[in-house]
Amino acid sequence: MRYLISGGGTGGHIYPAIAIADRIMEAEPDASILFVGTQKGLEVELVTAAGYDIKPITVSYLKRKLSFHNVKSLGMLLKGLTEAGKIIRQFKPDWVIGTGGYVSGPVVYLAAQKGIKTLIHEQNAFPGLTNRILSRHVDVVALSFEEAACHFKKKDRLVVTGNPIRKEYYQLTVDEARKSFPEYDEKKMVLIAGGSGGSSSINAAVHEMIQHSDELPFKLLWATGKNHYAQMKNIIDEQSFKESGHQIVPYIHRMPYALKACDLVVCSAGAITIAEIQASEKYAILIPKAYTADNHQEKNARMMESCGYATVIREEELSGALLYQQILNGLLEDHQVVELTKVRPAVDRIWAQLRQD
Repeated sequence: MRYLISGGGTGGHIYPAIAIADRIMEAEPDASILFVGTQKGLEVELVTAAGYDIKPITVSYLKRKLSFHNVKSLGMLLKGLTEAGKIIRQFKPDWVIGTGGYVSGPVVYLAAQKGIKTLIHEQNAFPGLTNRILSRHVDVVALSFEEAACHFKKKDRLVVTGNPIRKEYYQLTVDEARKSFPEYDEKKMVLIAGGSGGSSSINAAVHEMIQHSDELPFKLLWATGKNHYAQMKNIIDEQSFKESGHQIVPYIHRMPYALKACDLVVCSAGAITIAEIQASEKYAILIPKAYTADNHQEKNARMMESCGYATVIREEELSGALLYQQILNGLLEDHQVVELTKVRPAVDRIWAQLRQD
């Protein structure tokens, strides 16, 4: 079988695509898999590192109001449709899978129009615009949250699978993960990450927190995001920071190890991040990004908070002092976490949908 997979822009769209590809190859070693993405997103780096081939197409996002950018984006979309059509003709896929992001739009739409089997996966409780449009044309819409179903019209195409994440989150033990961070030894380890692109709000709060505390009673593994790394490294005393037992890095490629090893995680509230936290059986301080479409990150975060699995801090409320206090609360109090056995094996459910036909 031949599978064409498209999703990009952020890790929240790319990692599910890779997890699905890995599940396909596990069950079907002779399968042919090709990814389609953009050249500007993280997908080229992450997909290539995972061992898969990827071809780029030209496409850009649409703003929610009339603008010259949208005129330009429509021109790029026409070019992207032509490029996607060429890839489909040459690769001849049996299935086309979209995991979100504007790059998946032209690929999945063209495949559906050609009568090729299509599946899209929606990570969030509130679906993105691309998937809401594509849902009218595809064969299967895989949902991570039951709450998302009300936003789709064709209910017979919906199946709740959960969010597909990498198998390391299920297979790693805490002891194995901690061996990758020997510098933390027996100290409390707090992982801070603002999503694949980083978060300026979280970074500012962390900087304020370390500036106003002589010695933190926990150790930080702080991923700033690549675009923020140089700035944050320059405004903190990096040498003193490292001598105190902390780490500052631009990006964490081995996130399963970091999440399993930490005692508490502070992060934004992307749907894949939440699924990874659940599979790692960790309590979280969630800081949803305020600018996301339809405020979907806060909706994701509030669902976790309502179950007792997280504390939510809105960006406009965030400060170094509040972050410090909530970290202390998170480390000292006995919080409940999602038991691993209750996390749905999403990749298996998606694979079952691919095998039905």
